[in-house]
Amino acid sequence: MNNIPLVFWLIPVASIVALGMAWYFFRTMMKEEEGTDRMKEIAAHVRKGAMAYLKQQYKVVGIVFIVLAIIFSFMAYVLEVQNPWVPFAFLTGGLFSGLSGFFGMKTATYASARTANGARTGLDKGLKTAFRSGAVMGLVVVGLGLLDIAIWFLVLNAVYADEKTALITITTTMLTFGMGASTQALFARVGGGIYTKAADVGADLVGKVEANIPEDDPRNPATIADNVGDNVGDVAGMGADLYESYCGSILSTAALGATAFAMNGDMQLKAVIAPMIIAAIGIFLSLIGIFLVRTKEGASMKDLLHSLGLGTNVSAVLIAIATFFILYLLGIENWLGLSFSVISGLAAGVIIGQATEYYTSQSYKPTQKIAEASQTGPATVIIKGIGTGMISTMVPVVTISVAIMLSYLCANGFDMSLSAKSLSTGLYGIGIAAVGMLSTLGITLATDAYGPIADNAGGNAEMSGLGEAVRERTDALDALGNTTAATGKGFAIGSAALTALALLASYIEEIKIAMVRAFEGGKQYVDAAGNIFDPTNASTIDFINFFQVNLINPRVLVGAFLGAMAAFLFCGLTMGAVGRAAESMVQEVRRQFREIKGILEGKATPDYGRCVEISTRSAQREMIIPSLLAIVIPIVVGLVLGVAGVLGLLTGGLAAGFTLAVFMSNSGGAWDNAKKMIEEGHFGGKGSENHKSTIVGDTVGDPFKDTSGPSLNILIKLMSMVSIVMAGLTIAFL
Repeated sequence: MNNIPLVFWLIPVASIVALGMAWYFFRTMMKEEEGTDRMKEIAAHVRKGAMAYLKQQYKVVGIVFIVLAIIFSFMAYVLEVQNPWVPFAFLTGGLFSGLSGFFGMKTATYASARTANGARTGLDKGLKTAFRSGAVMGLVVVGLGLLDIAIWFLVLNAVYADEKTALITITTTMLTFGMGASTQALFARVGGGIYTKAADVGADLVGKVEANIPEDDPRNPATIADNVGDNVGDVAGMGADLYESYCGSILSTAALGATAFAMNGDMQLKAVIAPMIIAAIGIFLSLIGIFLVRTKEGASMKDLLHSLGLGTNVSAVLIAIATFFILYLLGIENWLGLSFSVISGLAAGVIIGQATEYYTSQSYKPTQKIAEASQTGPATVIIKGIGTGMISTMVPVVTISVAIMLSYLCANGFDMSLSAKSLSTGLYGIGIAAVGMLSTLGITLATDAYGPIADNAGGNAEMSGLGEAVRERTDALDALGNTTAATGKGFAIGSAALTALALLASYIEEIKIAMVRAFEGGKQYVDAAGNIFDPTNASTIDFINFFQVNLINPRVLVGAFLGAMAAFLFCGLTMGAVGRAAESMVQEVRRQFREIKGILEGKATPDYGRCVEISTRSAQREMIIPSLLAIVIPIVVGLVLGVAGVLGLLTGGLAAGFTLAVFMSNSGGAWDNAKKMIEEGHFGGKGSENHKSTIVGDTVGDPFKDTSGPSLNILIKLMSMVSIVMAGLTIAFL
């Protein structure tokens, strides 16, 4: 058994501290007053609807997980093309991912009314309540993620104690629990996104445009479903999503470290635990940032953004400094270069966040120009929003490209030779850059989860009739939440790109393990020149050459086209799903306005439950095909086009999926905040024709930013995870 260094125990300790602080923030929030009886009643409706939906979703996902676990068990114990631990790792990954979303959503549904009630006292009180409730989500994700990693590492380290390649086997096996997390995350994101946008679009089109009543007006039958949707999509879905990113980056980096330093046992162990230690220290530094977030009464949007920015930026600077000490004290080879790899990841995260803020916040010209375009109707609003989203892809793509090159070169001493050693250490640098970007996820995710809590607080304030002053404060918190949510989505997409690239390299290692297993069982491999290929001591470059992974190989090109197509197909299916679900919601809201006399006069109570039921049923039905496609496509490509085709698929999916996700997320965020800007009194204010034009733009943007866009970052990682898990099957058909 590998001797576990004393510093390793910092990892489970940090995870327990994170979970303990999450519990502390939750209990503190629960001690706050929930407000008036009406506020409590509305919060109870939302809480009940959210929990009912999640229960139904977990039933569907549970069936999928059981079927997949049986398939993996068959592959492991009958076909023997899979590690026997894979079915169990897959299930735990899904379980912990689901728990992250569940705990975050449970907190959010209790926090919204308390945030609205806090806003009755002042802006700072409302901000602190919402933000620290959002911090519960952030801390639960990092706490459960690190706990799962630490437990699996200890278990597998004991099982594979005597193997020569123990750490490579351990880390590649641990990678497979990422597929469980990815699968759960995709169902949560897609299902939650369809749910929330069906309700949101229905509420906006009929309520605000046709009936000319305010957002979150209690006369609108879809308002409760809309508020439920914010929780199931933007909290539960997002928590499961970023749990998977966080674990995927750590595990893929650990696997790359095991390969890069395979010839040096002591250094290999240090390279494996280094990303885990960086993530553990990041938890403590995130807590410092969380306690720094506060604001003043009457704060402007820039003041509020500065308040949140202070916490996240301080945490980022502290982890950048701490990384040098961590890697130096570990005694890892080229610790200085690897530290700069981490900083390149951190810097990329900050730059992408700032760029997203610029293109989506109403404080800056791009969103202001969209609001201005409303003077010529909804068509120009849509054109301007699409153009803005397309332009906004430049900075994130260039930033990620620079981060990839810098992290690669810093890790291998600026060696461009593509030798086996240079390539493996460079790829480890890219992986550890992804860990750097996600190391302060505890606070970064808190700023993201804050958004839907603030949105629900605004809805509660409106439906409870708390008055204009309170509504102004909740509107300010909500507008801030739109920007932080867009920033969080940009951050999640950026981290997904780096993680997916690291997983791409891990796929080659998994292919090597499968080939060595088959080679030792008597199977022979012949290369293009007709020579016997021995995979036992082959390098990554040897495998690339053996499978002819180059741009004149039609398998690679076809795979790349299929990967790019998969991103667009996935978006088309999820957008269509939202459209169909929204049509049902629009018809239902119109029916209630028509048939239930006295709704618009406030004399009759709408049937909120019927709208909740429509969203729930639509989400459950519509989420299955897009989610299963993400699993099926890599398997089929692997069986038909082989390893070269899969590498093309993952590359094409990564390039197209990353760019498309940034475009959709930023367009949607800009449309939403253009609408908010007009609601603050610009260009005619609420109820004007300009306002209706921006509502149409926001309606188009809703599935862009909350369904299709954020689901893409899971798609590109899930395709990589499926390919890794199915590597043995792909090789069996070679």
